[in-house]
Amino acid sequence: MHRRTLSTALAVALTFGSVALTTGVASNAMADDQRDLGIVSFGDIVVDGVHQRVFVSDPASDRVLVTDYRGNFVAEVSGLRGVTGLELSADSRTVYAAVPDGVGDTGDAIFAIDTVTATESARYGTGDVNPRSVALAGGKLWFGYGAAGTGNIGSVDLADPEHKVTLEADAAKPWSASPRLDAAPGSGSLVVGLPGLAWTELGVYDVSSGTATATARKTVPGSELRDLAVTADGGRVVAAAQDPSNHVVFKTSDLTADGKYADDPGYANAVAVAPDGTVAAGNDTSFGQGLHIYKPNRAASVRDYDFINGTGTGNLATAGLGWAPDRSRLFAVTAGQGNTYELRVLNNPTKAVTSVSVTAPVKSDRAKKLTVKGKVTSKVALPAGSKVTITRKDLDAPSGRKIGTATVAANGTLSFTNSPPAGGKVTYVLSYAGDADHLASSGSDTVDVSRAATSIRLSNNTKTYDYAKSVKFTAHLDKTYKNRKVEIWADPYGSDRPNKLVKAGTVNGNGDFSTTYKLTRDTRLTARFTGDARYAPKTVASTVYTRVKVSTSISRQYKNKNVYGQTYAYFHQATTPLFTTSMTAYPHRQQRLQIQYFYEGTWFDGGSQDFDLDPSGVSRVELGGTHDIGYRFRIRSSYVDGVAGDNVNATTHGAWKYFIFTS
Repeated sequence: MHRRTLSTALAVALTFGSVALTTGVASNAMADDQRDLGIVSFGDIVVDGVHQRVFVSDPASDRVLVTDYRGNFVAEVSGLRGVTGLELSADSRTVYAAVPDGVGDTGDAIFAIDTVTATESARYGTGDVNPRSVALAGGKLWFGYGAAGTGNIGSVDLADPEHKVTLEADAAKPWSASPRLDAAPGSGSLVVGLPGLAWTELGVYDVSSGTATATARKTVPGSELRDLAVTADGGRVVAAAQDPSNHVVFKTSDLTADGKYADDPGYANAVAVAPDGTVAAGNDTSFGQGLHIYKPNRAASVRDYDFINGTGTGNLATAGLGWAPDRSRLFAVTAGQGNTYELRVLNNPTKAVTSVSVTAPVKSDRAKKLTVKGKVTSKVALPAGSKVTITRKDLDAPSGRKIGTATVAANGTLSFTNSPPAGGKVTYVLSYAGDADHLASSGSDTVDVSRAATSIRLSNNTKTYDYAKSVKFTAHLDKTYKNRKVEIWADPYGSDRPNKLVKAGTVNGNGDFSTTYKLTRDTRLTARFTGDARYAPKTVASTVYTRVKVSTSISRQYKNKNVYGQTYAYFHQATTPLFTTSMTAYPHRQQRLQIQYFYEGTWFDGGSQDFDLDPSGVSRVELGGTHDIGYRFRIRSSYVDGVAGDNVNATTHGAWKYFIFTS
């Protein structure tokens, strides 16, 4: 048993100065897609619009990877040593792949891959010539082949049952390396470029007869050709080269320069032309925009992409662009660190980005007219008479209610007036639905609209109650608009008890709402009206105080006797009284023990001292020392708010306990 000891001197001078402690106390627009391709190198990309598949060659891994339109893996064709250039047949049944490093008995070859099954359907041996690029033109499949110092073009006659392969199509003037090929769909003209050298050489061949006849060939200014693409009408070719860094356009008739696309902070390295002539021009840059989209006959881009800072990390790979035939998507391969490659699926790339800005007053009175201004901006002018939809969100319509439209002026601006019927935060949303040339967009701004004030009252403020008393609290709410609900919250003193909702409900016809709450600590009760469309929120608090439970018992007496109007415990002079106090428990709480003596008709203070309570709220104190007989004593235990080690309850005094010493 844990006890504390209280010693005394003469009763008439009783103090707690000599008390000794004997023991301790135990204690929360279609987005573009981006996918890791899982390849370690990149050669070429083609897009099959019929089956919605993307084919990507991985020369270092000897395979062609097949994904869906979101970049998800579908299949792979492996065993294609060094596979590079790809070409899709006009009927989308076959992808032709140039395999320069030899496979089996055929050695170097052009492989035919079935687009449905993603398996090899045929192969056409070319001999040991290293084919690297393929293009369909004039009814044949043409391929560029060769190595450093020597190169030429060859063909596969797809209409011949034997699929005859012909080499040295330009015997008169061979190329100094394996050339890159391209042709407009269904064209009888083949365009050739010499990639990756200190000069840029282009050539054009008429292949409509089944043989290649050079119609133009020229060394053009610049070096390090990376990619080329023929426009849909076959009349021009766009060259992407390191020098000059922009994309230069040449006429296929005579290879004279015919304009260029905008300069970029990097080297031009990729170009793709959609069936309608839209050009995607990309560059290898570690900062700034890396891709621009140009509509036919437009000098300025309609859309720009920043792969590094805007959509992740990774530079555009050389020749890494491919259009979906319907222009709904543009596929871009980007190269990251450590030979990693991702497929970026750019949705609606031919539509210009729009943005909508909205400016509304900061504050306004409810039901009073206010003016909202907006502006729709885009690189491409909006069609005349374009409209935006106006939606208002407020407390009566938090999800929004369409309230009309506004016409966009030629300079993109607009304005309208409105009288908000609801107060509080009112948001005006302006939405542009988009069109054939523009993406949809929206913008918003919020107005703080005034609301009337109401009042709310809560009963019992500053009252004090016994421990565990269930007390009725009543909130009274004055006039409001629609919301007649009240919440009553209780926040007991002490960091271990959170503020919690006691009850919520609707006031009665008199505006009253009541709940009962059991008090164990001093508590701040709050009545809340959360507001409605015309009346502002209102909160009121009542703080009530709660006494502790406290009792003190005396033990070791030899008898109890009712004298002097009280029950006294009688102790022999040599006995040490034990006072046991039980009090509502709280961490580190203390009780104050006070003693008084009776002298000449009056009770005098004999002193007091604080003692720790154990975790269960019990304190045991012994009265040690010499006990003089003939004096009447009384003792009581108290909880003193703010002094007893905490302040979570109101000061509470226990009942006096009386005792006397005899011989």
